[in-house]
Amino acid sequence: MSIISLIIKREFIAKVRNKSFIVMTFLSPLLFVAIAAFVGYLSSMKADTKRIAIHDESGLFVKEFVGQNIEKGEYKYLDLSLIDTQFLKDSITKESYEGLLLIPNTTNVADLESKIQFISNDSPSILFIENVQGIIANKITKINLEEANLDTEAIKNAQSKVNISLAKASGEQSVKGLNEIKIVIGGGFGYLIMMFIIIYGNMVMRSVIEEKTNRIVEIIISSVKPFQLMIGKIIGTSLAGILQFFIWAAIGLSLMFAASLFFGVNVGPTAKIPPELMQQAQHEFAGTAQMYIKELWNLPIASILIGFVVYFIGGYFLYSSFYAAIGAAVDNQTDSQQFLLPIIMPLMLSVYVGFFSVINDPNGTIAVVFSMIPLTSPIVMLMRIPFGVPLWQIAISVSLLFATFFSVVWFAAKIYRVGILMYGKKPTWKELYKWLKY
Repeated sequence: MSIISLIIKREFIAKVRNKSFIVMTFLSPLLFVAIAAFVGYLSSMKADTKRIAIHDESGLFVKEFVGQNIEKGEYKYLDLSLIDTQFLKDSITKESYEGLLLIPNTTNVADLESKIQFISNDSPSILFIENVQGIIANKITKINLEEANLDTEAIKNAQSKVNISLAKASGEQSVKGLNEIKIVIGGGFGYLIMMFIIIYGNMVMRSVIEEKTNRIVEIIISSVKPFQLMIGKIIGTSLAGILQFFIWAAIGLSLMFAASLFFGVNVGPTAKIPPELMQQAQHEFAGTAQMYIKELWNLPIASILIGFVVYFIGGYFLYSSFYAAIGAAVDNQTDSQQFLLPIIMPLMLSVYVGFFSVINDPNGTIAVVFSMIPLTSPIVMLMRIPFGVPLWQIAISVSLLFATFFSVVWFAAKIYRVGILMYGKKPTWKELYKWLKY
């Protein structure tokens, strides 16, 4: 058995036998389920109804607002036009009401466009103000139309709602929101890669720091080359991480199956749905659902899965080399913070570039360039693949990624070789550059 294989085996066994690894492997899915259930419970809770006092001296708008009241709504409008304004302002100060909408009485309705006030202790939300402005604007518009002797009902009936159907150049029908679905699929895979790199890259770094601090590495280096040790640590840790992900997936599926049995819900194609609901759903959504399913099957699924594996391996090995070099250069995790930011920034940048450029123009210059840059390609290219990417672009991107990986491994090994035996001194960027020349 080769030396690298022995190191991989040692790192893998050391990781999976670690108590914290075992505990978090089985505890993490339960924590995720608990957090998801807690978030779902919080989202289902209704916020306290906020009472809004209406003092409408014109008498034109109060019915419009009171008509907005619904049971358990977020806002409840109260007609307090007969109560003194100063008393209402004092009530706002005492927090008896969330706010006071003060509408003066004017001879010209147009003056109300700039003379209406909302008084409150705290600044109201933009959505609330826009909703109030919309109600008032609609009412004033209706009054203006009536004063102009225009038939408001005829104008309302004359308004048109346009629903544009989408179609491909081949003549097949398409569906709306397909780009959003594609970016969610690509972004999901890219996010998994980013999280794996951050979590297990840090694990590689901590492992190197721990061995360096305990002086175990001095004995190990006498038998193996620093390059072999670094590669073995990276691969061994990645295998442990992959095993952990498989266990999480198995536990997650088991929990879903157990929950379906506990609550009496059948999942999958045999799920029991009331016949009337099934008939209604088939009537309303069958055609659209079939089109969405057809479009999803038309996605380059093989390219997405293969691309995920390839970019997962390349991206993880590339960044893990950085993490291993940093672990060799420092004596503790506190000293590593100054070197981690330049590593994490490209990952964060790739996420933002993916969501803000790929969804709007997946074949644009920005998306193409960042899908070629090795530090951002594992995430940006995965976001582009669902939209369809020429094979030559993928080939160039993968070639650049692995070429950069081998280059970084070579440079990281030089830092690793020197830094692994350095103690008691906090390195600087200048010193790291010197180590590359040794």
